[in-house]
Amino acid sequence: MREPYRDIYEELSACVRYLAEHGRLHTGATVVLGCSTSEVAGGVIGHNSVPELGDVLAAAFLDACGALGLHAAVQCCEHLNRALVMEQSTLDRLNLTQVNVRPVPTAGGSTGAAAYDRFAHPAMAMAIQADAAIDVGDTLVGMHIRPVAVPLRMPGAKVGQARVVMAYARLPLIGGARAQYPEPVR
Repeated sequence: MREPYRDIYEELSACVRYLAEHGRLHTGATVVLGCSTSEVAGGVIGHNSVPELGDVLAAAFLDACGALGLHAAVQCCEHLNRALVMEQSTLDRLNLTQVNVRPVPTAGGSTGAAAYDRFAHPAMAMAIQADAAIDVGDTLVGMHIRPVAVPLRMPGAKVGQARVVMAYARLPLIGGARAQYPEPVR
């Protein structure tokens, strides 16, 4: 791996670990990555996709999720209606609607295309209600988090030149003023 890409690999890996810890994610939780290689490289989202960088980002995300026992899903770009690539077993376990498409850098994005190639048994889902998400480069990944999404900022978090925003889901609080809630609310 080229040296500048080693830093990007480590930056995204650190984000996954931070989200797992501060979002109190349990083994088996599902995490979505939305990622613009254009933004990571210092450009504008949707322009100048970088396939080699997409492969590094997909590797970092899948490796970090695997090490923590998390299920990974990668959001594709708007050309594929923000469909997600994941392992077939994850799609089946969550009973998601499967769609038939193969992401490529020009329709799906470089990170989504690379993730498709890295999964052992890739499958595409139309949507998901994940336990948490990492948004690298303002990709609007929030549509794939189950209610109630809690924003999480890692101090100084950037992947390459891209801004990072994370979120995890907590259970909705119901019952009003007289209700009692067990701690912690996840």
